[in-house]
Amino acid sequence: MSTFKTGLLLLLLTGSTILVNAQVTVSGKVMDRKKPLAGVNVVLKDSYDGATTDSSGKFSFKTTEKGEFILAVTSVGYKPFEQKIKLEGAPVTVDIILKEEVTELSAVIVSAGTFEASDRKKAVAVLDPIDIVTTASANGDITGALKTLPGAQQVGESEGLFVRGGTAAETKTFIDGTLVNNFFYSSVPNIAQFGRFSPFIFKGTVFSTGGYSALYGQALSSALILESIDLPDRSSANLSLSVLNWGGGYQHLAKNKKSSWGASYSYTDLWLAFKVIKQKQDYSKVPAYHNADANFRIKTSNTGMLKYYGYFSSNRLAFTTNSIDSLGYKDRFSIGNTNHYHNLNWRESLGKRWKVTAGISYTNNKDDISSGMQDANENDAIPGGLEFKKFDVDTRGNYFNAKLVFEKRLKGLSAIRFGHEYNYTHDKLVYTSYNNQQYPSSIKGNIHSVFAESDIYITNGLAAKIGTRFEYSSLLDKTNFAPRASLAYKLGKGEQVSVAYGVFYQNPERRYLPSPNELTFMKATHYIAQYQKVVNQQSFRAEIFYKKYDDLVKTGNSNGQETALNNNGYGDAKGIEFFWRDKKNIKGVDYWISYSYLDTKRDFLNFPSAITPNFAAKHTSSLVIKKFVQKWKMNLNTAYNFASGRPYYHIGFDGSNYKFNDRGTIPDYHNVSFAINYLPFIGKQNARSFTVWVLQVSNIFNIKQTYGYQYSYNGYRKEAIVPTSRMFVYIGCFISFGVDRSDDVINNSLN
Repeated sequence: MSTFKTGLLLLLLTGSTILVNAQVTVSGKVMDRKKPLAGVNVVLKDSYDGATTDSSGKFSFKTTEKGEFILAVTSVGYKPFEQKIKLEGAPVTVDIILKEEVTELSAVIVSAGTFEASDRKKAVAVLDPIDIVTTASANGDITGALKTLPGAQQVGESEGLFVRGGTAAETKTFIDGTLVNNFFYSSVPNIAQFGRFSPFIFKGTVFSTGGYSALYGQALSSALILESIDLPDRSSANLSLSVLNWGGGYQHLAKNKKSSWGASYSYTDLWLAFKVIKQKQDYSKVPAYHNADANFRIKTSNTGMLKYYGYFSSNRLAFTTNSIDSLGYKDRFSIGNTNHYHNLNWRESLGKRWKVTAGISYTNNKDDISSGMQDANENDAIPGGLEFKKFDVDTRGNYFNAKLVFEKRLKGLSAIRFGHEYNYTHDKLVYTSYNNQQYPSSIKGNIHSVFAESDIYITNGLAAKIGTRFEYSSLLDKTNFAPRASLAYKLGKGEQVSVAYGVFYQNPERRYLPSPNELTFMKATHYIAQYQKVVNQQSFRAEIFYKKYDDLVKTGNSNGQETALNNNGYGDAKGIEFFWRDKKNIKGVDYWISYSYLDTKRDFLNFPSAITPNFAAKHTSSLVIKKFVQKWKMNLNTAYNFASGRPYYHIGFDGSNYKFNDRGTIPDYHNVSFAINYLPFIGKQNARSFTVWVLQVSNIFNIKQTYGYQYSYNGYRKEAIVPTSRMFVYIGCFISFGVDRSDDVINNSLN
């Protein structure tokens, strides 16, 4: 028995020795390009052997396996790594460098020159629809809210976005990728008009103040890119009622949640408002607006969507103002406008990481304008020498835009996209002079564009966007080639720097055409550098820019009409901008501050030399504060907008050259607005219905504001251009049935 136990013990010891001698030690260190990586899993494939790296990135484990194996290394945020090793008894040492996995959550964002709010880029969201309608100074208008961001000017006498020294015509708007003509209501002398579209039809907003994508063109200064909503969450109805307007709409979602349709109508009449709030203009026809829209959305597959949006509006107004040209007389102006817009968009994934987006849009716009003078008895009468002030203009515009974009996703977030855009315009105009002589004109043209662009993600911390655009204009019979490039580098969590460069071209404005002379594209070259930090519900960005203008249009007077003569104009714009938004430090308060410094001069149109244009202020700033009182479901919003005095000029013609007859600087612009939004539930809470009461007051301190000066025909008298009224008050009620958007407002205010 003793002999048996001794033998068994010797057998066990021998086996253990053989087993120990058969084990192989696998060790090493795992790093990325900069530092050791802790918590990395290192295993032999198809075995149970492996280890996890320590704080210094080191690992070590023993295995009894023999032969050729694959060492697999994985870590969240990094690309998987595999390496063949041979286990032959000797220790194996492997040093490994992991590469970052480029993911949308952690990758740097190419953002120089761009403010973006969308579902896909929540980290840099700036203004969403709720933001727009709850910004006190915006008056529910998209561009009104964008004027609180750096880069945009506070121009009150004319509609549009004036960005970084550019005219309003140098900013173009796109809905679902296609160009929108007549985004604003038709111009009225010295009265800025609003945009036609509701903020709530859009889910994404990209406001590019420069350096934008090669997918968009024909805009020297800026691009406003809007993305319409997809399927609604549920069927719903809404009703709006105020002292100025009433309206309603309905959205129906199919039971299978794969399609929807909807329509709405509203009527606005400013008669009561103008009775209570005295206007500078004496209206014989108070502004009244009929607006209607319709839409359908169809989910064509798991990845495809077909969307249609159609819009119609009709409005008319007429007024008189005291004439600056002849005392005792009044200037008369009237306009009637009808506009309809249609947009059809389709997107689909084609497989193998290919995607296609196609869109078409069509706009038809009609303006009937009449101008003249009246005597003290309100009878049409024209003093001698002022016959040119009596005229009628009938314009008819047809605009068509189509775009096709293919996109191929590469590894990670890298991608290439390319496509074609076609833009067609046909403007007809009939000018009827004081003696009933008619002068018809017609301008027709198309632009063919091809473009290509690539997103290149080298790592999560380094990315580039490189593209180019090629255009041919039949109106000019010329082509252009426009390279674009942006680069972004991640400094830390939510912190990055970006630079952008781009060349941008644009046809001369249609109002200066036709021209008896050969013209070419206007050109702007952008250089932008940006620092941005977005973390913990706080956003800060600083941006410097330089913009060089070439081939700007110079104009002259031809038969009483300003007409393009040549492309000898030039100019530049440079400046620095800051933006800070904070939803964190003050409970229940969301606020942002913006500041822009702009130094710009240009020699264009009839300017005698290179001067600062009258739409550009050297300093602009905004402060917007929003406080949500959850217990009362009430939003308290205030906004302060400031702009330093803009220059003004009176330019005359001495028979051979243009010259300054008068020039100066208008007073600084100050505006404080206040709004209250009250959101009590109506009916039962589970009915998912709610109502919003709105009270909004602009310029609550009744500050006198001057936008510029207008001059008499002979130049001897001038008169300040001021708002139609110093203060405006709006009271309204909005009711939604079937969907409660209270939470949207709450979440927007608290998150």
